[in-house]
Amino acid sequence: MSLEKPYLDVPGTTIFDAEQSRKGYWLNQFCMSLMKADNRERFKADQRAYLDEWPMTEEQKLAVLAADLNRCIALGGNIYFLAKLGATHGKSFQQMAGSMTGRTEEEYRDMMIRGGRSPEGNRYTGEDGDAQPAHQPQGSGKYGLL
Repeated sequence: MSLEKPYLDVPGTTIFDAEQSRKGYWLNQFCMSLMKADNRERFKADQRAYLDEWPMTEEQKLAVLAADLNRCIALGGNIYFLAKLGATHGKSFQQMAGSMTGRTEEEYRDMMIRGGRSPEGNRYTGEDGDAQPAHQPQGSGKYGLL
């Protein structure tokens, strides 16, 4: 997109904006379908067949099949919609968040009780803990952007 998006310069963070919303529309619609018990049962019975009913990208379908929530988010998924996928798999939101941070549910809970992640460290792409760089073109920097 041609719009300036300085908020894309936060390492490890995908902002759900209008562009992400468009990219993930069908992925999020699929997740919303899981609010109905019969759809959850159909999905659990044959995940691939159910996913193939949706005009999602193959990459989105593979991320769902792998239950890779971080990848789903990168591909336009919204965490509030993806929560329906987690619930379909019997996961709590805390379990989902833990898996997204590479921690167990207990490790994630304990980290949050202690106040969450440290604010120290890289806050901007290309930064070593100092100030935000003047401007980097989209897709540059050590973290890369989608």
